[in-house]
Amino acid sequence: MSYSKRTLPTKYQAVLPFLLREHILRFTILAVSTCLAASNSAVAQWMGSQTNCYADSIAANPNRPTVSNPAHVTQYGVVELEYGWDRLWPEPGSQQMSVGGLLKFGVFCDIEFRWTTTSFVSQTDPAGTHSSFGDNWLGTEIRFHRQTKQLPTMAFSYAFKIPSASTQSGLGTGRVDHSFTFGASEAIAHFNLDFNFTRYLIGRASSSGFDQNNQLALAFSHAIYGGLQFAGEFYGETQLNHTTPAYASSLWALTYTVIPRLVIDGGFEAGLTSGGPHRHAFCGITYSIANLYLGWRRKRSSDP
Repeated sequence: MSYSKRTLPTKYQAVLPFLLREHILRFTILAVSTCLAASNSAVAQWMGSQTNCYADSIAANPNRPTVSNPAHVTQYGVVELEYGWDRLWPEPGSQQMSVGGLLKFGVFCDIEFRWTTTSFVSQTDPAGTHSSFGDNWLGTEIRFHRQTKQLPTMAFSYAFKIPSASTQSGLGTGRVDHSFTFGASEAIAHFNLDFNFTRYLIGRASSSGFDQNNQLALAFSHAIYGGLQFAGEFYGETQLNHTTPAYASSLWALTYTVIPRLVIDGGFEAGLTSGGPHRHAFCGITYSIANLYLGWRRKRSSDP
């Protein structure tokens, strides 16, 4: 259910923020409870034996380097880390550098826990250079349909921002943000396609309430030779407020699978309109660290 001040009677508009917070709190409690329950090894083994979730081998599921995320989730029981370096030139005379990543855990067959963190961010503009820790995001992705002949793989994800970046340096707003994403992925004629539609609720820095906008992203990839793969993406956002206009951008990258559980990437982004990233270079890795569930090790030891 969604709420909009444009459609609600005036007498209900004052309680809108409280209704929204209540629904977000319920969702967050449910997601955290699910993650805690999965930490019990007995429950994890039972889930695996009932649904045949354990994979024969560990393979990475990169969300990098595109803006959109695949609807496929991290393998059951696997902890996976993505980490990278970014250099942005959002406008003439301004540049930003950051390092950060995403930690994922396959809690259940179709549910993963996600923690996105920016370890360090530095921005240089006419006012000088400012450095800080960045913001953190916590969330989950739930795959509710796997690809068939008629329909692609589909998933829903939710995340909220923990405002940890410096507000004094202008690197953060100090407000909590929320994102709600529908994702779809499909393999067609040796191309892998990922589509995301995201609704953002961005906390206002100088007043209460949220600004809202949407993001659309379509990524595609194709194998070149061996483990080398080409990836491209077109994405954009609608206007957030009078100071943040709508924009469109494009992203181009190469990825290389060193081994199934290790993938490296690098590329660049070029803005298609004003308002978005002017130029953006990046590189990073995705590595599946280990499967934490005992059932996977027992399955491996019993395989011929």
